[in-house]
Formats: sequence, C-alpha cells, structure tokens
Amino acid sequence: GPWGRYTLMARRLVEAGVSFVTVDMPHWDTHSKIKSGLEARLPYLDQAVAGLLQDLKERSLLEDVLVVIMGEFGRTPKLNKGQPGIPIPGRDHWGQAMSVILAGGGLKMGQVVGATSDKAEHPTERPLVPADVLATIYHVLGIDPQTRFADFAGRPVPLVDNGKPIREII
Repeated sequence: GPWGRYTLMARRLVEAGVSFVTVDMPHWDTHSKIKSGLEARLPYLDQAVAGLLQDLKERSLLEDVLVVIMGEFGRTPKLNKGQPGIPIPGRDHWGQAMSVILAGGGLKMGQVVGATSDKAEHPTERPLVPADVLATIYHVLGIDPQTRFADFAGRPVPLVDNGKPIREII
C-alpha cells in the first residue's frame, strides 16, 4: 500500500545519501470513530514500520539511521460529546501523555521508558517531555543539545529548552 511505498522510498533516499527524510502518513487526526479509524490504519503502519526496520537492518543501515514515529500530541482519556459538524463522540488533542517510538540510530532498543495512569491521563513513571525526545534526536545526530546560539539581538537562545537525552536508550 501507499505507506509501504513511502517507507521504501525513504530507505532508498537514505541509501542515496539523503541525511534527513520525513515520511508523512496522513489522516490520523480522527476525533471520532477512533476504533474503526485505528483498525483501518494500525495494520498498515505496523507492516510499513516493521518492513522499514527489517530493510534497514538487512542493509546494515539501522545503526546509522534513526527512525522516529510520533505525532504532536496524545488523545484525551475521555470521550467528548462531539464537536461542531462532528456529532459523533470522540477524543480531543491531549498534551499530558503521548507515545513515541525511536528505533535504530545506535540506540538501545526493545524497551519501554515511562508509564501513564491506567487511563493514559498523565505520566506516573519517568515522565518525559517533547524536549527530551528532541534532545535525544540531537544527541544521535551528534549535536550537543545544550548548544546555544545568538538571536538577532545577541541574546543566547537554547537549541532545546531543558531537554535531556533519554539515558535509558543512549
């Protein structure tokens, strides 16, 4: 399917020397019909990501390629009553808890870091923030996450605000 072709193209771009590739797998912003939406998408995501990781490993590229799978937020633990134009109950954007998958790039894989409450309302164990994910990505890229640069007024601006690489996977 399309997502398999997207990840195949990403692997080919990496083989050709492209250092940063984004694979967009659209249509995930489902505020309603979440179960049917996920049932329609997760098998394809699973196949595409598994195929990409296997492909990278077979070509000895996985240690040098960091694969990041994430969105920009999680979903509310409780259903809403619907939205304007969408009368079906659904879930809204939720910044208090989300999931991120990091694979390859020389990271220690095969583990879960952190946990949430049983309803995914908030972190209960080893809370991390998006800046920690970004600091980890910069670390893998060989960029010091503590780097600062000067803005137009000469004031120091941090590359990452208060983020630290995730020690369990470094």
